[in-house]
Amino acid sequence: MSSDTFDEQWRSASAAARERVAMRLNQADGAGQGPGQGPGGADLAVRQDRLGAIGHAAYVLHGRLLKDGVHAEAATGESGGDLTKNGFRTGSALTTVRETWSSQVRTLLAACAQISNHLDHSAAAHARDDADIEAAFTVSALDRYLT
Repeated sequence: MSSDTFDEQWRSASAAARERVAMRLNQADGAGQGPGQGPGGADLAVRQDRLGAIGHAAYVLHGRLLKDGVHAEAATGESGGDLTKNGFRTGSALTTVRETWSSQVRTLLAACAQISNHLDHSAAAHARDDADIEAAFTVSALDRYLT
């Protein structure tokens, strides 16, 4: 039995785990590559054009869902109401379908908005990070020449 405290054992185990862990991404091309063996030696590469295309697709899908999804909901609700008024039991079932449809459309709208907004934020954040890194390197190079 070791005389180390739990905290000491935890720190030791955490440090050992950090040494063994590397970022792994699921990918089709280049399977089996280790960290730093991706394009340009990077673990993670972000291409603004791809982020922009995905964000734009989510934005367009959001617009279409907003227009077409609401139209389908209104038409289904109207049909369910008419069937119920005329004594058809399928009217209440169609109303249930409309409620489920409405819930699903709202979920998809929220997901599309989140994807679009998140990718816009990611693109801006990466651009700021790149600018900060570039500025740090520039300042570092200036410091070398000035000292």
